[in-house]
Order: sequence, then structure tokens, then C-alpha cells
Amino acid sequence: MNEPVPPSETLRAALSALLDGLPPRQAAGAVERLIDNYRGTTPTDAPILRDRADVAAYAAYRMPATFEAVRSALAAFADAAPGWTPGSHTDVGGGTGAATWAVAATWEGTRPVTVLDWAEPALALGREIAEADPALRGARWQRARIGTALTLDATDLVTVSYVLGELTAADRTAVVDAAAAAAQAVVVVEPGTPDGYARVIEARDRLITAGFQVAAPCPHSAACPIVPGTDWCHFSARVSRSSLHRQVKGGSLAYEDEKFAYVAAARFPVAPAPSRVVRRPQIRKGQVLLDLCETVGTGEAPPARESGGTGDRVRPGHERLRRRTVTKRHGDLYKAARDADWGDGWPPPDASDA
Repeated sequence: MNEPVPPSETLRAALSALLDGLPPRQAAGAVERLIDNYRGTTPTDAPILRDRADVAAYAAYRMPATFEAVRSALAAFADAAPGWTPGSHTDVGGGTGAATWAVAATWEGTRPVTVLDWAEPALALGREIAEADPALRGARWQRARIGTALTLDATDLVTVSYVLGELTAADRTAVVDAAAAAAQAVVVVEPGTPDGYARVIEARDRLITAGFQVAAPCPHSAACPIVPGTDWCHFSARVSRSSLHRQVKGGSLAYEDEKFAYVAAARFPVAPAPSRVVRRPQIRKGQVLLDLCETVGTGEAPPARESGGTGDRVRPGHERLRRRTVTKRHGDLYKAARDADWGDGWPPPDASDA
């Protein structure tokens, strides 16, 4: 019996087929121009994806990275809500539909899917690519203004990925509020930059105000412990590079790391990870250093700084950033720490903390 093809491979094959007949230099030139202009500088009522060639080039270049970032965020959300599966999904500003592929890769089965975007060429191409995945063939691709005029039908899950940076402040507020009013769960993903993180925090605050509980990445729904302007919270997803990626970036590596920031929140009960690894773990001889975002127990005093570490940063409330040193004397927990990755929940469900 043949093993099912992973959605990531199906998507990659569909994207490769898009570039058949398109000269590599033309594709690379289109991507370079679109990178300079598309994200964050063009109002949504003036799309610059002008034609199928533009969309094909940009989709082949960006969809794999968007897919991996959104899939990472959804995986963390699914871990916090293991008994829940979305019965319907709306992707706001979805373009060619990378987030719909990520949802299909996270939860099995089919569901009503609606993709909303202003750029008709992107929607048309997304519809074409979706034919490669049975779970997405029935999706509805609808042109819509993503902003203050946006209204959404009731749905289980709304994704808003790599969209808020293209909007004015008023439009960002309207989109997040529309998502909160329509959905049982909302996942927002932005680039892993200080500005992207700021937009995620803004969305997080609005979702909490609307009655949502944060499922990931935060282990809490209290204020973020990062002092504004001093740092930002982001994560990384490994993306296999296509030949187009290597042409545009002039690199030889077979992969690149997509940095992203996100928040996943729900109206129903969720079980966030007790803490989250918020930096790449540092493995040293006989020990692993983990930078964690975690909750502080009720009545627990802020701990003293750890020797050789960055120390604890605590803001008012019950959350903190802490460097945890896990050594061989911690036994199985040490083995788990050596396998831990940036973005993982901590401790693993099958490991006892010490």
C-alpha cells in the first residue's frame, strides 16, 4: 500500500509545475521586484501581483516559507487543543492559500474553506494549485477588501498570515476584531521582526480583550514579559530551498530558516505548554541552556538570577523569561533538553520536571 504523500511535497510539486515554460531569469526578476514592493508598502486596494507570471513566481518563492511558518504555529496550537479539529476555516488575506495547505497538513479530513483576498490573480492561481490536494478542491476563493469593510461569516478557525503588515493601523484593528467576532479560534502569523512581533502583540491584546485565551506560543494570557523595545519574541521554521530560491538569493544551501512571530488563541478551553523555549537551545558539555517563557506560580517570588545566565526578567503579573540550566544530573530531562528545539513546549509531556 502506498504511503500518502505529505502536503508539503504535494505543494512543492504543484509550485514547480507553475514555473514550467517561464524563463528562470523572468521568474527571478519578478520575485526580486515583488520582494521590494509587496510586503508592507502596498495598500490592499492596489495589488501589485499584476498577472499570472507575477503570481506564479511569487507563489513559488514565498508559499513554502509561509506554509512552514503557519504549520509550525498550528502545530503548537493543536498541541494545546488536542481534542479539537476545525470544522471550517477562513483564511483572511490568504492570496494563493499557503495557510489553507498548512491547516490541511495539521488536521486530517475535509472542511469548508474560504480564502479571501483582494488580488484576483492570486486567488485564481490558488484555486488552480488547490486541485492537487483533495482536501482543498472544494475551497471557495473570494475577492474581498481586507480592512475596515471586512465582514466574516461564522467559522471555527480564522488564519491571518503575513497580512497585517500590509494594512493601516485602522485596518489591522478591524481585521482582528472581525476574526474574533466570527471564529472560535484565531491564528495570526507575521514576519519574525520587531515590527512583526509588535503587530502580533497588538492582535494578541485585542483577542484577549474579546474573550480569547492564548494557546500558543505563550504559556499564559497575561502581559508579555518582554519590555517593549528591548527584544522581540519570534521563532524559526526550516524551509527547503527551490532552485528559484537559490537563483534569487545567490545561495548554495539546500535550506533556509523562515523567522516568524505568531499568536494562536481560542474561545474554548485550551492547555498551553507550561513554558516555551524562546531561543535556540545552547548545548554545552554536560548541560543545556534553555531560555524559557513561563508562568510564575501564585504567590511565588521572582527568583534570583542564575549564575552565568541572562537572569530573570519579570513584569507585573505572573509570567517571566528565565534561563534554565539542565544538566546530566536531571536524567531523562537532560536527554529531552538535548532534543529540544526553539519553539518547543517545555517540559515534554513524557518527561518529569526536576
